[in-house]
Amino acid sequence: MSDTLRSGSISTKLQRIAKLARKAPGMIFTSLSHCIDIDFLREAYRRTRKDGATGVDGRTAQEYGDNLEENLRSLLDRFRSGTYRAPPVRRVHIPKGDGSKTRPIGVPTFEDKVLQRAVTMLLESIYECDFLPCSYGFRPRKSAHDALVVLWQQVMDMQGGWVLEVDIKSFFDVLDHRHLRSFLDQRVCDGVLRRAIGKWLNAGVMEDGQHTRPATGSPQGGVISPLLANIYLHEVLDKWFEETVKPLMKGASFMVRYADDVVMVFADESDARRVFDVLPKRCGKYGLTLHPEKTRLVRFQRPRSRGPGKGRDSSGQSPGSFDLLGFRHFWGRSRRGAWVVKRRTTPSRFTRALKAVTEWCRKHRHRPIAVQQRELASKLRGHYGYYGITGNSYALGKFQRQVTRCWRRWLDRRSQHHRMPWERFNKLLAAYPLPPARCVHSTFVT
Repeated sequence: MSDTLRSGSISTKLQRIAKLARKAPGMIFTSLSHCIDIDFLREAYRRTRKDGATGVDGRTAQEYGDNLEENLRSLLDRFRSGTYRAPPVRRVHIPKGDGSKTRPIGVPTFEDKVLQRAVTMLLESIYECDFLPCSYGFRPRKSAHDALVVLWQQVMDMQGGWVLEVDIKSFFDVLDHRHLRSFLDQRVCDGVLRRAIGKWLNAGVMEDGQHTRPATGSPQGGVISPLLANIYLHEVLDKWFEETVKPLMKGASFMVRYADDVVMVFADESDARRVFDVLPKRCGKYGLTLHPEKTRLVRFQRPRSRGPGKGRDSSGQSPGSFDLLGFRHFWGRSRRGAWVVKRRTTPSRFTRALKAVTEWCRKHRHRPIAVQQRELASKLRGHYGYYGITGNSYALGKFQRQVTRCWRRWLDRRSQHHRMPWERFNKLLAAYPLPPARCVHSTFVT
């Protein structure tokens, strides 16, 4: 069977499940695992990234694909019979924020990724019908930029308000397995699927040769972890906010969530303070703790003055700012003089990205100039691809200039005899230019 036909038949199968889930919101699915057959695993293999890091077994995607049919059939037999053993994830640490701290990431084996992808595809067809519009993280056809656009539009419609920044402390490490199982019970009770999910939750992590099995958490980096996190926070925050909080509010309110990054916006100050007071209790009920410093209530009302003291409202106070998804949100003047919500790359993200480029230039300064230019151009385009939104041109231009200076500085250190003064470097740039800063995403700022 061709890849196109196979993909089409699997898509039809998932659409039938989604239609049934949409028609019966309270239905509990008790028989789903039969949908995962050899064609389903082939499609899961096709959708799995082949360039990712290897797990504890050191097996690459290419090695797994050399004997693909036999490997997939063995995987399917072990999955259905319950003899599949989930290997521990290999734990690595990546820079967080400005690079002074790190975040633990779990790296599953490639075979584990394929099976997790298959189960995720199946569960997504059910839960995509349940998830609310306020959730954007790791969902099909939704992105961080979609969340930013909706946030901007609704804040502008409300003309500002009070923003509650919610930071859940080490969410992926403290996710309570007991509560997660109870949430899954409301929708999926297939024994084969639930057994596989239980094995992944209990597989543990391998770090520095030590195998540990934490009683809580879902390793950040696993293929199925984002979906489990969305299921958890859908019950803890999304449904609670929409069904319990909003009907009790005096004024308008809305929430935007991307995975565990959450902001709640209120038109009325008393509403915001009531939710701010009760939110720790709500999270604590499900084993979650709010970060005491990063969870804060920000006054974000649109300034009203047009004369001296611009940026201040009638009370003489400056509006605050808040961070979400790598952008700092603040009030500023548009080109036409109107107050609009503007976004700029957060300092921590800017510093982290620049440090990464600096380290790359240091390590690769002896490579051919054409190779360096090609790699740096790719890094800049990737930076523009995410941070290139309307109103962020200043930060983009600053980043491009800093990368250019960094490149010259490390080229200057390639040799003690052949220096790289600016006159020579400008000629080099003419032959090997770096892409200029450009906005890729429009967010309707007027």
